[in-house]
Amino acid sequence: MTEHHTTDTVAPQGPEQAAPGGRTGTGKALRWIAAAAAFAAFGTGTAYGITRAERTDLPGLATAGDGRWDYPVLAKPTLAPGAPQPFAADNKDGIHYAALFQLLLPAPAGSAPDKELKVEQDQKVSEDAFLEEFEPTVRAKMKQEFADEGLRQIVGRGWTMPDGTRTRVYLLRFASSGFAESRERCGINMNVKGVNRIDEDDDWVKAKLAQPRPGRDSMELFAEAPPVGDEEVRVGCVQAGDVQAAVFQSRKGSVASIPFHQTVILQGQLLG
Repeated sequence: MTEHHTTDTVAPQGPEQAAPGGRTGTGKALRWIAAAAAFAAFGTGTAYGITRAERTDLPGLATAGDGRWDYPVLAKPTLAPGAPQPFAADNKDGIHYAALFQLLLPAPAGSAPDKELKVEQDQKVSEDAFLEEFEPTVRAKMKQEFADEGLRQIVGRGWTMPDGTRTRVYLLRFASSGFAESRERCGINMNVKGVNRIDEDDDWVKAKLAQPRPGRDSMELFAEAPPVGDEEVRVGCVQAGDVQAAVFQSRKGSVASIPFHQTVILQGQLLG
């Protein structure tokens, strides 16, 4: 049976957090992000503070109903005997030896599978399916870069929440860590389909958390620059050794900051 968090660890999303205006930073949101990042920084082998600690043990997290989603308890996959964890002393290049689909963030409670995301066995996603997130004019160039950079595999998972927030999480594994990072594929220079321009996520920047963990990984969060149309898009990027994670969230009106940040942080923990 899959264990899920109850309201004492991750509060269900309330309608007040899904309302337009989620881009604006609030004290509660910034406190949550700061606490989350502090626990994310513990490193390999440490229990995940966001998902396992009591709410009252985490500074600023005692208030119920702050908009977080109810994710299952996270656990890193068991590796073959002798295989090092990413970023261990004998694995400084950050190579992930687990099956890639085992490193995907699970969907939260209350979500429905995204029927638009074309997923094959073991969550495999084709290059063409991933490239549907981008403008048609850049897809051929990106596909050539995949071939040049030694792309080995893409996996993905997508879901939709009752408030209409649609999430797609992709993991891309490359031949080495040197090929995994690309700001055109996930970053300030990306050309997301239907989005005029991507800019830094203001809430993330205000919390002063858009910084890499030296020698381990880095997280960058972006939001659609105004003017935003009927649907807002946010994108989170995690660079972790030979794997790049891209988290897309979209919603009519606006994407709420807290569950977006939560999703990117938890995916980063699974890779770190």
